[in-house]
Amino acid sequence: MAAPMLFILYNADASVMGKLSYGYKKLTNRDKDKPTCAACDITHGGLSLDETSQWKAAKADLVDSGAVKEIKQLHRDELDPEIREFVQSRGLHFPMVLARKEGSGLTSVMSSDELAAFKGDPQAFMKKIRDLLSGAQSAL
Repeated sequence: MAAPMLFILYNADASVMGKLSYGYKKLTNRDKDKPTCAACDITHGGLSLDETSQWKAAKADLVDSGAVKEIKQLHRDELDPEIREFVQSRGLHFPMVLARKEGSGLTSVMSSDELAAFKGDPQAFMKKIRDLLSGAQSAL
């Protein structure tokens, strides 16, 4: 079976104004159980513009092992029409993780609440992805 492609969709825009807006929201958010962008916390440690070394290692391990074909990380303003339509038609909330198997459509893998449960830990996130790929609960 071909490995799926993962899409990590951030609750932020890629533009300069988007980054500034995200930074403001992140700094003023008082609810630690509902982070501004749990996906950003996992991949960038929150406010950094660079991916954390932990995330880079976890991502490389998942791709190099063949568990996933590729991991694409996209901001809200970078979505292609297919992904945008998928998200809008299902009323999904950012951030989230989607997957696509070769020859198949998109599937929702993790919601914003599920991402928030990882509290920014890329290793725990990757363990869950591996569990989903290999377990009976396979959403991929």
